[in-house]
Amino acid sequence: MKRAMDYAWPAVGLVAVAVSLWLLAKDLRGISLADVEASFAAIPMKRWLLALCATLVAYGALAWYDRIGLAHLGHKLSWTFISAVSFTTYALSHNIGASVFSGALVRYRAYSSRGLTIAEVGVLVAFCAFTFVLGMVLLGGLVLILAPQVLERWIATPIWSARLIGLGLLGAVALYVFGSLRHFRPVKIGGLEIVYPRPSLLAPQLCAAPLELIGAAGIIYFALPATGNPGFIAVLGVFLASFAVALASYAPGGVGVLEYCFLTSMPDAPKAEVLAALLAFRLLYLIVPLAFAIIAVVIFERGRLREAWRHRADL
Repeated sequence: MKRAMDYAWPAVGLVAVAVSLWLLAKDLRGISLADVEASFAAIPMKRWLLALCATLVAYGALAWYDRIGLAHLGHKLSWTFISAVSFTTYALSHNIGASVFSGALVRYRAYSSRGLTIAEVGVLVAFCAFTFVLGMVLLGGLVLILAPQVLERWIATPIWSARLIGLGLLGAVALYVFGSLRHFRPVKIGGLEIVYPRPSLLAPQLCAAPLELIGAAGIIYFALPATGNPGFIAVLGVFLASFAVALASYAPGGVGVLEYCFLTSMPDAPKAEVLAALLAFRLLYLIVPLAFAIIAVVIFERGRLREAWRHRADL
């Protein structure tokens, strides 16, 4: 059964990519590659610099995930090491897909060299994944309350119902906060026990994921032109929904899925310019970090190999 599931999720991801690319091709009829290239080249340098700053904010917040999780486990490691591991983990997992599983392998390889057990790495991965989901729920609730009309980009719904959904999402976050402050018993999922963080870690945990998501959405916002740009809150709302669908699809890097969701959610913006902004997002958030992550893995593994050789020589 386990072997079958190992093949099932990659298959689901590939099917999602194929279907999304097919839908995307239908949606982009009449738009030439030259249009997209021209829109990409037209992004001003000032916008590129702002998008780069947003990328740094996003990856800095991702390192905060690990920092908070390690503090939750009682481990103190240097910010430099944590940042390098976090950057490598997310740069690889964002491109490979199935981020929980691929991220676990990278984290175990790195943090086991600093004394963490496989069980502790498992808790860390679960903690970071939950921190992300918590941030999505918190930020999604705030967006629906501040800009409930964003929901109309997917379904026709009255303003009050969008705000009601937003209040429900914030209510779920409030319950989690209450459980942490009241020291509720750990939640058991199979053989894994997830303990509520102590109150001192609660505020950082609530801030980390929203900051990362705001940074990631900011890349697209800054790459979009002024014409047809619906504003940051709307871009953020569209990004949250599109990114969630892309992650749920198990498509590697959300290829096709993110683009299709984004384009269908922004019908008023020129499609070639939206696609150019998404290409800028992929370049800054996925491709460039992936290149640096591969270099980091090679350097780390070479250092581990040298240590093993020294150890053998001393025996």
